[in-house]
Amino acid sequence: MKKIINNVENIVPEMISGLVKTNSDLVRQIDGTTAVVRNDKKFTENKQVGIVSGGGSGHEPLHAGYVGDGMLSAAVAGEVFTSPTPDQIYEAITAVDQGLGVLLIVKNYSGDVMNFDMAKEMAEADDIKIKTIVVDDDISVENSEFTQGKRGVAGTALVEKVVGAAARSGMSLDDVATLGQKVIDNTKTIGIALHAATVPAVGHPGFELGDDEIEYGIGIHNERGYAVEKIQPSKDLAHELIEKILKEFDDKSGSFAILVNGMGGTPLMEQYIFANDVLKELADKGIDVEFSKVGNLVTSLDMEGISLTIMKADSDWINFLKESVTTIAW
Repeated sequence: MKKIINNVENIVPEMISGLVKTNSDLVRQIDGTTAVVRNDKKFTENKQVGIVSGGGSGHEPLHAGYVGDGMLSAAVAGEVFTSPTPDQIYEAITAVDQGLGVLLIVKNYSGDVMNFDMAKEMAEADDIKIKTIVVDDDISVENSEFTQGKRGVAGTALVEKVVGAAARSGMSLDDVATLGQKVIDNTKTIGIALHAATVPAVGHPGFELGDDEIEYGIGIHNERGYAVEKIQPSKDLAHELIEKILKEFDDKSGSFAILVNGMGGTPLMEQYIFANDVLKELADKGIDVEFSKVGNLVTSLDMEGISLTIMKADSDWINFLKESVTTIAW
């Protein structure tokens, strides 16, 4: 294993320290935690519903890269592929509460759900108004190693973008939570891997694939998917994912948004080739794509692979997705 690190035990705190030092105009670290909070003047000048998310590290730029005006108010980083602790989540909640309440965006993994629920109870004991939405956009498999039900994967970034813009617009906590759940219900993702991720504490890839093999339906923590097949041209991979995802939508009219997401080890060249194939096929099917984004938004360390997210979106959501934000990574 070759990694640019000092030692495994300090990966997360050193990463957060470096992130904050190089982006101090945007974020600050909450003392005694690996949580970051907005550090821009707009945050203190304009009251809004607080938006807090987080989860295990290794998925950067999720979540800390999306803290800033128009997206998250704070993000909490756990150890690699491990949920942050309730006390750190609680500190993030209290740091961003401006009296209008706080919404928690949680990916559907057992540890995350449990620890965010515990932090929510702690905050409610302080009379902080708080609601939770749970992202479960992965339609590949259910009840995998880390989750009960569907996993929360790359669609999380789109949820954070829409919800963050809605909160900035002055929407109430109840309305932001309702909107967030509707976005989740209309967001579907499938990922593929060419090579598994290597967790630093483990030192070897999480699973093995042959030189000419890919796996459909992998998760962002090296969870296995639904099929291992021979590598195919990009257009065939796009067709496989599109066919499965579109079956999840009864109504294929109206506007859609797509995210082509790199898993950490896939060059942007390949991501754009794949995006080109996705957009061509969707156009041929008469699907109206009003928003598209390509890049490493929700990664899995050094995994070689890609995921496709398709969201059925109304015009307000499209506008929220297109709004400018001031964050490290969007």
